[in-house]
Amino acid sequence: MPALHPDGAAAPVFLDRDHSILAFNERVLDWAVRDDVPLLERLRYLCIVSSNLDEFFEVRAAPHITAAQKGETQGRYSTTTFEAMAAQVHALVDRQYALYNDALVPAFARHGIRILGHGERSPEQRRWVRDYFVREVRPLLIPVGLDPAHPFPQVANKSLNFIVRLKGRDAFGRENEIAIVKVSRALPRLVRMPARRGARASLLFVSLSSIIRAHLHELFPGREVTEFSQFRVTRHSDLALDEEDVRNLRTALRQGLQHRHYGQAVRLEVSSGCSQFLSDFLLAQFALPAAALYRVQGPVNLVRLTQLVDLVNDPQLLFPPWRSAWPRQLKPGVSVMEQLRQRDVLIHQPFESFDGVLAFLREAVNDPDVVFIKQTIYRTGSDSELMHLLTEAVRRGKEVMAVVELKARFDEEANINWAETLEAIGVQVVYGVVGLKTHAKMLLVTRREGRRLRRYGHLSTGNYNVRTARLYTDLSYLTADEDVTADMDGVFNHLASQNRPPRLRRLLLAPFHLHRRMLEKIEQAGQAASRGEDARIVAKMNALTDEALMRALILAGQRGARIDLIVRGACMLAAQVPGVTDNIRVRSVIGRFLEHTRVFYFRAGQDEDLYLSSADWMNRNMMRRVELAWPVTDPALRQQIVDECLVAYLHDDRDAWTLNAQGCYDRAPHPIDGHGAQDALMRRYGPPEPGTA
Repeated sequence: MPALHPDGAAAPVFLDRDHSILAFNERVLDWAVRDDVPLLERLRYLCIVSSNLDEFFEVRAAPHITAAQKGETQGRYSTTTFEAMAAQVHALVDRQYALYNDALVPAFARHGIRILGHGERSPEQRRWVRDYFVREVRPLLIPVGLDPAHPFPQVANKSLNFIVRLKGRDAFGRENEIAIVKVSRALPRLVRMPARRGARASLLFVSLSSIIRAHLHELFPGREVTEFSQFRVTRHSDLALDEEDVRNLRTALRQGLQHRHYGQAVRLEVSSGCSQFLSDFLLAQFALPAAALYRVQGPVNLVRLTQLVDLVNDPQLLFPPWRSAWPRQLKPGVSVMEQLRQRDVLIHQPFESFDGVLAFLREAVNDPDVVFIKQTIYRTGSDSELMHLLTEAVRRGKEVMAVVELKARFDEEANINWAETLEAIGVQVVYGVVGLKTHAKMLLVTRREGRRLRRYGHLSTGNYNVRTARLYTDLSYLTADEDVTADMDGVFNHLASQNRPPRLRRLLLAPFHLHRRMLEKIEQAGQAASRGEDARIVAKMNALTDEALMRALILAGQRGARIDLIVRGACMLAAQVPGVTDNIRVRSVIGRFLEHTRVFYFRAGQDEDLYLSSADWMNRNMMRRVELAWPVTDPALRQQIVDECLVAYLHDDRDAWTLNAQGCYDRAPHPIDGHGAQDALMRRYGPPEPGTA
């Protein structure tokens, strides 16, 4: 629910950030509900929500849990905030499992796809399952009976485990009644079973938890299993380092990764049939309040059901494959740098292919006149073609500098490994600025042309990641503009030297200029509106939580500026609140691809500005990260961005949700037959219809 920030009679209403994050996941879950979405894709969306909830608990829940444990009644985190958060999550999780059991499982059965429980398996199938258990599973299980010499074992974050209550005495004549069975992550969570002889064609699977559950008694010979439950604990996993107090950030992070799996417990998931005795025992072991317990009717980790999508892999149950087009503004077979000398190039991913960016870097690596390549690395993945290209550049004798962000959440290990690999071959690796994350996305190539050096640059709203470039909407901007590329070089040198940042001509750099310039642009729009001039702000981003920017938007709207905000995820600014945000509209678009572009458009009278950026409008992006925004001045490119990234999304009446004055989202009026922005872009960039020119 909205929370009032008391600043006087006209106090703005801000929404709770955690509530807004969870509301975003409710919108994602809607795609799993929709009958017009292919069945395997519905399952995928269900799993995405579970993955998002895992991260929510790993990053956001610990302060609420701590406050509840201490009985705090006031402040930002309290027993009340914990209970409100838990109630919202419980409702969302209940919806997930009801959808899975009541809609998706029967739908899969109609397509001959079944996950068989023990009671559904024939004698022949039970023999097959037992053979699999003995051969593949049993050797990797370690049952631990609890007693003073065997205390409760360390249970890793999000791992599958069983708790068992036993009757009878152990081998030493003792009545220790509780045992824990830890399940190896190496085991697949779903196993394909052979089809029944004579049965119609079908795909039969058995879950790992069902296999173990059916044979638990074999792990405790001579004892009777009276109660049991699978369980899974989620732990706080946001690494916290005092960067001022460590001598080697890379070493400190690698050591921190070893402890991440055993942080503070924040959530406990058990089977719906888990007895009160066992659930109370687990809650006590993990020091969790009762509301942190989630009883689920199905697997405790829905995320692992993503495996079913790959195992079935039926094109009839998936979205039609999307093959990104070669970037329209790049001529294939012609030097990218030669084309950039003529004009800037915009690539709209994933409607256009990231291959254009790879072609730019590949050309630079193979060009003997290129002398220096500089690149930021945030989330490139564990197997990155870009990293291999940088390695090849060094082999060919070029200077290479890589700004590697070691603290990219949940990508720390991959980035540490890349940093060590690059350093070992002679790349100048820089870890950014102490206390700040380097989130800016830029690639700079310096080439000798005659008697001068010329720079070519790539800026992006998204990561240098080939996989996510097929799944996220982003804008890549290729340029040889001397001012822009000189600014990029200045930023790279600033990150390497730690000297004061240079005076930038075109780029806006956080934490130095970006926040202030955005506030100035909002203020200018408000002033123009108060003079009776045309004033317009349209901003597209992933999240809006920065209080100063929200207050500025409220004031500009109250002066008469028309403001549209396209915010995919968390938005703390309530829209359409009478007397406060009447001129502000907020919408969220959830589609086949994850919305990731950041576009900021301002009109104040006759003045127009359009920026692309790596930054969301969050305090962390503006004050605690190195971020970039850059203006788009080419009229044709600017109009393309306005049309494709702003206007198309403002007219989406199928996949959009609008934020109302009560802080809740209303679904688009035509969810089945309406106009979807992403579909329109796929039609624009996709292959022509048969029979058309």
